[in-house]
Amino acid sequence: MEFSEVTYDTDGPIATVTLNRPRYRNAQSYRLLDELDAALDRAVADHEVKVIIVTGAGDHFSSGHDLGTPESVAYRKEIGVGESGIGFYEAFRKYNLDYTLKWRNLAKPTIAMVRGYCIYGGWMIAAAMDLVFASPDARFLAGQVEYFSIPWDVGPRKAKELLFESRFIGAEEAAALGFVNRVIPGEALERETLAYARRVAESAHGALRMAKLAVNKIQDLQGFSASMEAAFADFLVMAQMGGHPRKPAPNRRLGGVELALRKERGEPK
Repeated sequence: MEFSEVTYDTDGPIATVTLNRPRYRNAQSYRLLDELDAALDRAVADHEVKVIIVTGAGDHFSSGHDLGTPESVAYRKEIGVGESGIGFYEAFRKYNLDYTLKWRNLAKPTIAMVRGYCIYGGWMIAAAMDLVFASPDARFLAGQVEYFSIPWDVGPRKAKELLFESRFIGAEEAAALGFVNRVIPGEALERETLAYARRVAESAHGALRMAKLAVNKIQDLQGFSASMEAAFADFLVMAQMGGHPRKPAPNRRLGGVELALRKERGEPK
């Protein structure tokens, strides 16, 4: 597959997949998600690769779902995604739940390397990785998203607090809550993430695979995957009620991302 919205690089046993739409703060079009999935498949299939890093080009990891850039609209038309009916549901589920569950269960260790904004869909991708390393400037925004891992990521009471208030949390707070593994100064983030990945890559494929599988199984015995399915259904109900606008609404209510960004900057709603 030709990549245009992600890049793929390897350095010995480390594969790095980079979300590459810096113009849009790496907003997630369906093309980007298709290419991310293909790049992750490529890394898993390469026996030389033992650890996968996912990051974003430019200053931000991902500003979340693409709410309608011209490139995104054109790609949806190209692949035949409709606006309603079972075809819409199948595509929406694929890009917003099935892919993310698949990435959580990849057969190799994965690390999200986060700078800047990590919003909604950005949180989803980071949450699907095994580890999250972040620079101090990382800003995380939780929401009732399609892959609703947030109560598992930070605990149910904190999840409610963040969802009710719709506020950003910084890297240090995210680490204190257990979502971020390590906060690393920006100039050292890539170097230290790669160094950690190389230490992990010294282990045998089988040991890494079984360690990851064992932990994921524990979560699944507690109901993780079933809760993702249930929360996805809740998201669709909420969307039908108008509680989670998928596109910006000029002169009316702003979408959740735009509202949160304005709130953080102290701008009027």
